[in-house]
Amino acid sequence: MGKEIIINLKLQTLELHEGKDCLARYTISSGKNGIGQEMGSEQTPLGRHMIYRKIGADAPINTVFVYRRPTGEIYTPHLEAAEPGRDWILTRILWLMGLEPGYNRFGQRDTRNRHIYIHGTPDSTVIGQPGSKGCIRMRNLDIIDLFDVVEEGCLVTLQP
Repeated sequence: MGKEIIINLKLQTLELHEGKDCLARYTISSGKNGIGQEMGSEQTPLGRHMIYRKIGADAPINTVFVYRRPTGEIYTPHLEAAEPGRDWILTRILWLMGLEPGYNRFGQRDTRNRHIYIHGTPDSTVIGQPGSKGCIRMRNLDIIDLFDVVEEGCLVTLQP
């Protein structure tokens, strides 16, 4: 039995499990608009997923990503002040793919096509309450820890 990630949106937690053992627990931030499956909703989807792609393996901490590619920027508060309101995707990306056709895969409910990730966020970002555009935000050191111990194909369950 391999590793599995369980995300509890009510508690704003992400747990890494192997069998019955909880290996790690992190505080996260999910979608500010709540829970939902629809394209364009900026809500966090529910259900069974898997890690489709791991992106940023050797990137320095606070590397800025746009469309899953490093921009060459390293996040700083000065950079944020210059671009207020920018949705910061930092350090590492775990790109999710839904596993339930009609619910979180295919059509207007496709998690992968919605670009739903587990990713790093600035240290100044509030964690522990909804605030993202649908993704799962984690502290940069936490996403590095998680990224280093999971593989593509790892199961991810998002619970209300």
